[in-house]
Amino acid sequence: MLDIKITKTTAPKAKPDESKLGFGKIFSDHMFLMDYAPDKGWYDARIVPYAPFVLDPACVVFHYAQELFEGMKAYRTAENDIQLFRPECNGQRMQDSCDRMCIPQIPVDDYVQAVKALVEIDKDWVPHSEGASLYIRPFIIATDVGMGVHASKNYTFCIICSPSGAYYASGIDPVRIYVEDEYIRAAPGLTGFTKCGGNYAASIKAGELAEQKGFAQVLWLDGVEKKYVEEVGAMNIFFMIDGKIYTAACVGTVLPGVTRRSCIELLKDWGYEVIEGKLAIADIMKAGHEGRLDEVFGTGTAAVVSPVKELDWKGDKVDISGGKIGPVTQRLYDTMTGIQWGKLPDTKGWIVPVCKG
Repeated sequence: MLDIKITKTTAPKAKPDESKLGFGKIFSDHMFLMDYAPDKGWYDARIVPYAPFVLDPACVVFHYAQELFEGMKAYRTAENDIQLFRPECNGQRMQDSCDRMCIPQIPVDDYVQAVKALVEIDKDWVPHSEGASLYIRPFIIATDVGMGVHASKNYTFCIICSPSGAYYASGIDPVRIYVEDEYIRAAPGLTGFTKCGGNYAASIKAGELAEQKGFAQVLWLDGVEKKYVEEVGAMNIFFMIDGKIYTAACVGTVLPGVTRRSCIELLKDWGYEVIEGKLAIADIMKAGHEGRLDEVFGTGTAAVVSPVKELDWKGDKVDISGGKIGPVTQRLYDTMTGIQWGKLPDTKGWIVPVCKG
């Protein structure tokens, strides 16, 4: 268990207008910090006022991108309880990312303790408005000073928080998706299953090109044959064909999303057959043209569940669900958000209470 030292700010920030939060623009009063050195392990756990870092320009993180991050939320219920959704899953995923990126792992219990401690200190920053939440961004950076492609010996673990508005402020709006067949997101043996910044930086080019064409996101194909679907934007994606639900398996190139995992559990509870494996884009388009593609939706921390209304692959277009959110997608969204915000009972043991608001 961490011995977390707490230094509270003497100059609290003014709370923002909750109708104008946006995403990732405003940050709470405090941050969690912890350092790593080979002779000490992880040490000096502390919560301090939010402030810039002072880093040497030759730090490893700037030159060789040895870093990783997580993303999760804290929710305020109608009863004014502050709670988290499956934080231990994020902690385990961070451990898996650490292993791949040659970064010392943080015990899951310590990770969850750190998140809870920071959220409790900044509980007044958890929004009260419908659909809004406190976005939590834990991350680790390599802090060795010096050039040379090798693992750093020293690291900093940090957690910051950002009050964020409702993703669907004016209702769920199904999106158009462009199937990318030139650029790739990941390939076997690389870092597709981790949350490292390089994965996201490499995706920006294709995303911007798709946006210029009027699409909301890119649907990534596999990096070897460019044939099988993997992820959409920064989300996992599901296809309902002939009543069965398909999604790419997490076998190294696909991020094991916490929302993905939770949706699969719910779908199976509801009696749906969920198939995790390879699914060719050609088969999806064929099913769409034959009227067998019932629903398509993405899953992720920010949007929770995002319905898709159109797929475009090399100019071949398929319309889905008449441009509206499908019944299974809607049920998943309502159930997931209902549990997260405390509107529905947590029968799965997914909620971790933090404190009273």
